[in-house]
Amino acid sequence: MRHESEREWSSGEVEVLARAVVRAPSVHNSQPWSLALPGLRAELSERADVALPHQDPGGADRLVSCGAALANLVLAVRVLGWRADVAMPEGEPPLVAFVAAAEREPPSDHELHAYAAISRRRSHRRSFSPVPVAPTTLSRIIDPLLEGVLCHVVGPEYTETVGELLETAARVIKGDAGLQAELAAWTSAWRTDGVGDGLVTPGYDKAGLPWAGLVRETTVIPDVGTLASRLAQETLLIFCAEDSRAGRVSAGVAMQRAWLAAVDEGLAASVLSQPLHVAAVRARLAAALSLAVPPQMIMRLGYPDGSVRRTARRPAGDLLRRPDRGLSP
Repeated sequence: MRHESEREWSSGEVEVLARAVVRAPSVHNSQPWSLALPGLRAELSERADVALPHQDPGGADRLVSCGAALANLVLAVRVLGWRADVAMPEGEPPLVAFVAAAEREPPSDHELHAYAAISRRRSHRRSFSPVPVAPTTLSRIIDPLLEGVLCHVVGPEYTETVGELLETAARVIKGDAGLQAELAAWTSAWRTDGVGDGLVTPGYDKAGLPWAGLVRETTVIPDVGTLASRLAQETLLIFCAEDSRAGRVSAGVAMQRAWLAAVDEGLAASVLSQPLHVAAVRARLAAALSLAVPPQMIMRLGYPDGSVRRTARRPAGDLLRRPDRGLSP
């Protein structure tokens, strides 16, 4: 019998790991990651070839996206019955992190619930039900967070300020010709790779609100008062972490953990980072809310008002890398 240290992932385990990763949220649904599975390790890497130079010039959103994929990967290892030892080595791009299946250990009830939520998680870009999120429910979603990541709950006294900043960001983004050209190309229904944003049809543009997704040239931007009144009906979370590789990956992990906890509570959410790429808006938001570390993303949270549509994903096999580190054919 093969010794445990020489064991490799079975085909069934590979399927579980790959499907968990491909269901993670990502900037523009770009899915900018790949996965290698040597021995009983899972190595998650970022794909620099999946680049959005106008939307994400420094790759910050790509790293946050990889962090969300890492959160799913750890849960998959745990539900397979392994203790998951995670390492995020600095200075070794494109490697984001590796997860080692150290020894047998059953998953907790919390982990089983979070893993089950992976397949039910959607990005809800429309309005929410008027039913508020109870403080006790919110505390279960955001506590405890990952070390080094802060989650700021936007209080009602700041909705007008946040509305003003989102309105400012929307106008800047709407007028950025380079960004709009990139957005049009990425979200085209005629993309040859068939992936794209996954939100083009049906009905993405009907969402229409600057905080609900991408601001296009045709987006009608509400006035500040309208934005503030609509924000007041939602729960807004701001995830903050240092502007480092590890900080952004950790922010993505924390965001995804909170999102899965929200789904388990019957809530829906969507995340936006586009306004935070407007430097002046990001700085003013951090100052207005007295954020101790830089904001990395904003999460809208609430009870869904209607169904939440699932978006397209690459086939699970497309993210697997062979031992020579090339993508699988």
